Amino acid sequence: MVEKESQEYQYINIIKKIIDEGHWEEGRNGRTKSIFGESMRFSLQNGKIPIITVKKTAWKTCLKELLWFIKGETDNKLLQEQGVHIWDGNSSREFIESRGLGHYSEGILGTIYGYQWRYFNACYNYITGKPIPDENNKTGIDQLQQIIDALKDPKQRTSRRLVMTAWNPCQLDEMVLPPCHILCQFNVHDGNKLSCALYQRSVDEALGSSFNIASYSFLTHLLAKHCGLEAYEFVYFSGNCHLYENHIEPMKEIFNRIPFEFPTLEITNIKENINDYQVSDFIISNYQSHDVIKMKMVV
Repeated sequence: MVEKESQEYQYINIIKKIIDEGHWEEGRNGRTKSIFGESMRFSLQNGKIPIITVKKTAWKTCLKELLWFIKGETDNKLLQEQGVHIWDGNSSREFIESRGLGHYSEGILGTIYGYQWRYFNACYNYITGKPIPDENNKTGIDQLQQIIDALKDPKQRTSRRLVMTAWNPCQLDEMVLPPCHILCQFNVHDGNKLSCALYQRSVDEALGSSFNIASYSFLTHLLAKHCGLEAYEFVYFSGNCHLYENHIEPMKEIFNRIPFEFPTLEITNIKENINDYQVSDFIISNYQSHDVIKMKMVV
């Protein structure tokens, strides 16, 4: 275990601040206690990856979802086939109809995260979950590939425009759930050190935050490996940071737990295409954690 200098205490301190200083609000899906405007910084150097340890984090589930995003997929059945069920609540027939999307095929989630990363603003086939080519056979803007191309080019990799957004006002009503983590920016310094900053408008601190930290850290490590760079830092900016009412008591348990050291990540292969990476290409070493804190996800 580690002492007070652990970067994980940033997360613990935000939970404590919400409980001690947060404001009660009645929201779309229940009562929350919240604060507004926080940030955390996590080192990614020497293969470190910040997977939260004061409660067990399902990092393989997180990685499977990320690789699904990277491929631009929007069909929840592809996740279910891998044993991932984090989108089930937002893809139920009842929930889809509540969003006015009753015409969608079962399991189709709309123009969410990965779709905007790879096919930004392309017309959407709500039967297949795939983009519809326009009259020029184009399928929107491939933001992720543009960033990869820039990171591989020494003349472009220090650009201050390496931004990827999931927030597309033109298509929010075509999504089962508007994106929470909405914009990330990549930055290279000293020629080869890659960092990522994420802005998230809405953070479920009990269940979502640890996933988002791991996911974008995985993404930064992956892009660094894929583009011949070194992962350096993940910076996490949060807007509305909240705990649902029924999560507050369970989350108090983390105050009695001392964080373990963060694990390390090795990506064993460099693929030609970013779509070709698989979970088996990622090796996590020395992940120790405290027990799961069982809480029900609020949709």
